[in-house]
Amino acid sequence: MLTSSATSAFREAKMAVSFSSSTITPITLQPKLKAIHGLGKLFPGYSVKSHFRNVSLRRSSVVVSAITGASGTGIGKDTADLLDTVKVLDLRGNEIPISDLWKDRKAVVAFARHFGCVLCRKRAAYLAAKKDVMDASGVALVLIGPGSIDQANTFVEQTKFKGEVYADPNHASYEALEFVSGVSVTFTPKAAMKIIESYMEGYRQDWKLSFMKDTVERGGWQQGGILVAGPGKHNISYIRKDKEAGDDPPVEEILKACCA
Repeated sequence: MLTSSATSAFREAKMAVSFSSSTITPITLQPKLKAIHGLGKLFPGYSVKSHFRNVSLRRSSVVVSAITGASGTGIGKDTADLLDTVKVLDLRGNEIPISDLWKDRKAVVAFARHFGCVLCRKRAAYLAAKKDVMDASGVALVLIGPGSIDQANTFVEQTKFKGEVYADPNHASYEALEFVSGVSVTFTPKAAMKIIESYMEGYRQDWKLSFMKDTVERGGWQQGGILVAGPGKHNISYIRKDKEAGDDPPVEEILKACCA
């Protein structure tokens, strides 16, 4: 029998599984699989009915690179040139060219879905747990999220993340790296199970951050990734692009890329 705390966690996890922005109304869960609006079958044991209204997605089509959902090395010249134009904000609101984060050092850079995301909080924790290994190798740990500096500061306050945190309110780095975005890569059976697992492990979605305007306007469908870069602006030795929500690579793979 589940304890009251476990039952509460499961209920909130179920809410997180069905989370969407206010651009989708309403959402109902039913005990059978049904196809919806051309999106196909999403969660085993559930169907999601929705009526799309003024959905604003960053791209009309999802761009998937050859190394999305798998590990790769290096990036193309066009991507490197785009990154040279991208700036992120530190926790005080100062603009910093993103490539400066690894220009003079090696860094593990994690890209979150958004600052309220429960899966991103778990990703932050599993990377921070290896920060001593990174420190011993002279490697910085960085997390970037698509959102405001207020959201970034709240994330740091809540998670006590040990690395550096930056905000990308314009999603410029996500667009340059062509991270995927869309409903079909957010609501997947694997993502649903990972959300439930995360809740049972004690991680929580921040609903206030999740429903802030700049997250809602983007639809909440953004996916992220992880890269290892530096020293040198164009020296990106490892990149992993999430193919769906919660698509974390084995931490040993990241440590091999950054610290071997």
